[in-house]
Amino acid sequence: MGGKVLIIDDEEGIRFSLRGILEDEGHVVTEAESGELGLEIIGTDIPELVFLDIWLPGIDGLEVLDTIVEAHKGLPVIMISGHGTIETAVTALKKGAFDFIEKPLSLEKVVIATRNGLEFSRLRQENLALKTRINSEQPASLTGESQAIESLNDVISRVAPTESWVLITGENGTGKEIVARSIHNQSGRSDKPLVAVNCAAIPEELIESELFGHEKGAFTGADKAQIGKFELADGGILFLDEIGDMSLKTQAKILRILQEQSFEHVGGRKTITVDVRVIAATNKELLKEIEVGNFREDLYYRLKVFPLELPPLRDRIEDIPLLINDFIDMLVRQHGFKPISFVPAALDILQAYPWPGNVRELKNFVERMFIMHAGDFVTPERLPPEFLSVAPARTTSPSSVVSETAADQGSFDTLIAGGPADLKQARADFEARFLETKLKECDGNISQLAKAVGLERSSLYRKLKAYKIQTD
Repeated sequence: MGGKVLIIDDEEGIRFSLRGILEDEGHVVTEAESGELGLEIIGTDIPELVFLDIWLPGIDGLEVLDTIVEAHKGLPVIMISGHGTIETAVTALKKGAFDFIEKPLSLEKVVIATRNGLEFSRLRQENLALKTRINSEQPASLTGESQAIESLNDVISRVAPTESWVLITGENGTGKEIVARSIHNQSGRSDKPLVAVNCAAIPEELIESELFGHEKGAFTGADKAQIGKFELADGGILFLDEIGDMSLKTQAKILRILQEQSFEHVGGRKTITVDVRVIAATNKELLKEIEVGNFREDLYYRLKVFPLELPPLRDRIEDIPLLINDFIDMLVRQHGFKPISFVPAALDILQAYPWPGNVRELKNFVERMFIMHAGDFVTPERLPPEFLSVAPARTTSPSSVVSETAADQGSFDTLIAGGPADLKQARADFEARFLETKLKECDGNISQLAKAVGLERSSLYRKLKAYKIQTD
């Protein structure tokens, strides 16, 4: 598909030659014989790619480039350089130009540079659109009021504004990508791309092309040139997810590139220099992978500038009601579902479940409950069988009494008639009664109570204080 290309050059012959090449390739071409006119065109109808001569009457090419880079971040500009001005062209690249071509113009170089520039422009737009959509659908930070999450969010706010690389570890589904996005949003690179690469999902034979890009004909099936993730992330952040699943061969190449911040396309000779901040993530214990020879020790320590370990959901069960509410709100916005409510007895069971799939499993579960019980209350009897298996361990808790009472009275509506005005107050009332009951069972021993209810002492103290529960 053709693109919108602007040519800014004072030489009519150059403009004529470029227009002929570009229109033969199916592109829509606009011309400007001066920098002033070129900037005026960009201000009214922004193109996807600009060819810009360095030597121009009036405002020269480098001044025009500065204006474009400042006002239209991400718009690729290909500089046109005559003999004896290569040093100036290199300066232009450092200022933000996408590429440069020497005069006299080469048909092949013009076609390749145009194709690469337009692909870069479109991929960047897709990346920005995807980022906008993801940010609207996903939380900007980890949801929770547990001590573990409060501490983690505090650490994220400290490391994000720095240029330090981060290694995120934790079980699948704990929110590693959310943490990476939170770091990006709070960093000085937030206006640049966050480019994510799932190292486990890319076949070994294609991962080099995916990361570094390739030239046309570099391998079977490479019918056109492609820009790699490192290049797309230039100036921003590259998120290497599941880094522990990368082969040793690719690890070696990644290490060199991370150290030098430069590489070549697969099948190419031109050295490309980038400026990227790296965030890596894995669900594997990399030290054990190093011991068995599956991961490079030097790469591990290169990535582990600032380690972050995410807690599994079972270690922060007090966050489960908050997460459920967030997922309910999100699904209502996305799909127009009628809200559902989990009664305290059901929440009690959900907090006893081990959640091997962590937050991702919880999100999927809430969506399933929406489909099955839209606009309704979810009681223990309506939970899937795998959750009911944990219920007997909590049968003496007030939540069980609630469930049994509801059954005796014939309906849940009868039970809540005349009770709290909303679900939040009902949950608070239940939690206060539950803690009072457990405190008596533990003879007032706070350490035993914390262990019994699955809370850290600091979180437990805050709840007891909030509910004005007296302790010895």
